[in-house]
Amino acid sequence: MTLPPSTLSSSTAPLVSVRNLKRRYEIGESEFLALRGVSLDIREGEFVALMGPSGSGKTTLMHLIGLLDRPSGGQYLLGGRDVTDLSENERAEARNREIGFVFQAFHLLPRMNLRENVEVPLLYAGLPPRERTERAMTLLGKVGLESKAANLPSQISGGQKQRVAIARALAAEPRLLLADEPTGNLDSHTSEEVMALFHELHAEGRTLIVVTHEPDIGAHAERVVRVRDGQVESDVTQGRPSVAGEGVWPSR
Repeated sequence: MTLPPSTLSSSTAPLVSVRNLKRRYEIGESEFLALRGVSLDIREGEFVALMGPSGSGKTTLMHLIGLLDRPSGGQYLLGGRDVTDLSENERAEARNREIGFVFQAFHLLPRMNLRENVEVPLLYAGLPPRERTERAMTLLGKVGLESKAANLPSQISGGQKQRVAIARALAAEPRLLLADEPTGNLDSHTSEEVMALFHELHAEGRTLIVVTHEPDIGAHAERVVRVRDGQVESDVTQGRPSVAGEGVWPSR
């Protein structure tokens, strides 16, 4: 599969670099400062958990890193390129090419089968139908769901939906994968299966940022950045735990 060339720099700069990042929301006549000057570097190939209690600012930070929102102050470099003040079209282009998203609610299109859901980013990228189908089937095979490609989302379990969402996030071969509470709607066993896939992707050299408030999910990352009251409270590198059943994908 051939996608348009990356717009990111090939320098040794961090993949994600934010400096004094702020996000202010106006609520009526008052304002709320969700981020109070966050500075953070994430290098290519890292597996990072953003953790913190509800209202800490971790999801706001993820939305800024994912170019889903724009900061009220500070600077954001993505692969060495300043993306702080891009136009909406430029932000959408960078987002579509460089970043894959996995959300708690899956966000699968209910009237499309699983293969068609995975193909959506490739449709926007302008790939011809045959290439889209081949790529989608390869990714569904990677997450153990190739045999269910013709199923609708309503016909599979929550864990399977999240695996489809991960396959879709990988379709355009992004350099950065962002996951916002990816196990929030899953039971503990299925959560471990999803995290096993993230470990597999990390082993392939992908850069992952997982937003979570669950310590057992955060423990899977090699680095944990804790956010509180809109600021980085701590930034700790930890060892990678072994994962039972890693790389094994049941068909249930």
